[in-house]
Amino acid sequence: MAHTLTGSARPARYASLNLDSEAVITARKELAACFQLAALHGLEEGICNHFSAMLPGHDDLFLVNPYGYAFSEVTPHNLLVCDVAGNVVDGEGQPEATAFYIHARLHQRLPRVKVAFHTHMPNATALCLLEGPPLLWLSQTALKFYGRTAVDEHYNGLALDEREGDRIAGVMGEADILFLKNHGVIVAAPTIAEAWDDLYYLERAAQVQLLAMATQRVLKPVPHAVAQRAYEQMREGDPESARAHLHSAMRRLARQG
Repeated sequence: MAHTLTGSARPARYASLNLDSEAVITARKELAACFQLAALHGLEEGICNHFSAMLPGHDDLFLVNPYGYAFSEVTPHNLLVCDVAGNVVDGEGQPEATAFYIHARLHQRLPRVKVAFHTHMPNATALCLLEGPPLLWLSQTALKFYGRTAVDEHYNGLALDEREGDRIAGVMGEADILFLKNHGVIVAAPTIAEAWDDLYYLERAAQVQLLAMATQRVLKPVPHAVAQRAYEQMREGDPESARAHLHSAMRRLARQG
């Protein structure tokens, strides 16, 4: 199911790249923690899904997981640093090809996207297999995403070239959550903490929606005015809440060794 890139040697302009800054070390630790947490919550699918984060201080380099590693195997040390041309600037191995073509094009076409998480997590992906809007405005958790979603209605096979990456970026536009019909989801965020927060709560919202749908009883949506107000109430504290959520989860990982 996976394809790897054939990268070239590190470009000369990156020969003196400093990867030991506090910001880079923190980004590596936080991103690796997100892989571990995603594995803990069952959000991964084999070795096929991928997370990326722009390297602090650079607008043409990003961190991404290497091909061949399950999420539970990803550490701060085996994350790759790639440039947007497909070169591995630091690390051993190569990114999975669809990881590069999706993430490089998202970061390049949408500069606001500093972090991008792509998964086939079961509940959110199940919603992508249904006709009509994937996420319904039924639960308070779902309202965290009110007005922030887009839907790619046209599954186009594997993202193995820049055109498909550009198409996906174009469909995402200004949205933070992209439901890829017949495929999975992408979460885009300005920080690693906010990406993890959205990924976690998106799956929870999808899970309870599916449970409600399984009863086959009439669903009770939240009216627009209330949904908008609840979203605004949550959004105001989201960055701080997201940092607290990730730090809490990282403490949990540390206790587990």
